[in-house]
Amino acid sequence: MRLNDLKPAPGSKSARHRVGRGIGSGWGKTAGRGHKGQKSRAGGFHKVGFEGGQMPLHRRLPKRGFTSLSRRFVEVVRLHELQKLGADEIDLMVLKQAGVVSVLAIDARVINSGELSRKVAVRGIGVTKGAKAAIEAAGGSVAVATVEKKAGKKQARLDERRKAREAAIAAVGQAPALKKAPAEKKAPAEAKPAGKSAPKKADKPASK
Repeated sequence: MRLNDLKPAPGSKSARHRVGRGIGSGWGKTAGRGHKGQKSRAGGFHKVGFEGGQMPLHRRLPKRGFTSLSRRFVEVVRLHELQKLGADEIDLMVLKQAGVVSVLAIDARVINSGELSRKVAVRGIGVTKGAKAAIEAAGGSVAVATVEKKAGKKQARLDERRKAREAAIAAVGQAPALKKAPAEKKAPAEAKPAGKSAPKKADKPASK
């Protein structure tokens, strides 16, 4: 057996049809597409799953739940595995170094399985309610890391506006009240020098 002797199994490969090359071949004229219709036209094929406009099957079926993309990276740790560890403080890095969880794990969760008789301090990983009670009963402690949610852009803008408004209100409250300036008294009009007054215009005679 040599590489140049390798060939497909008999009957697994067949020659392609040369369509549109005369009626004698059986694939002439309409080239196997039949007469008229969407599929006989160039570019007339539709997407996979299209059912002529009716509600397709993948939308008619009910959906339930979801598939977590990070589920396989969250490991499960049992109490008897914590018993075997020599460290008094246990976190995700200690579990990875001891080979209890995978190196690719992004989180771990301690469950109430097995027995724990020594004092351990669990930090930064998830712990079930029963496991927490068992750890504390053995004299240990549990400190779960809290994740702070990042505010979105809209919430950040609202917080900035609120802070600016509160600062403006505080500045107005601390500013001293402005006193109104006393109104200026108008100077008395200068008296005109005594003299001949301008003659008054005579009234026009009433027209008859």
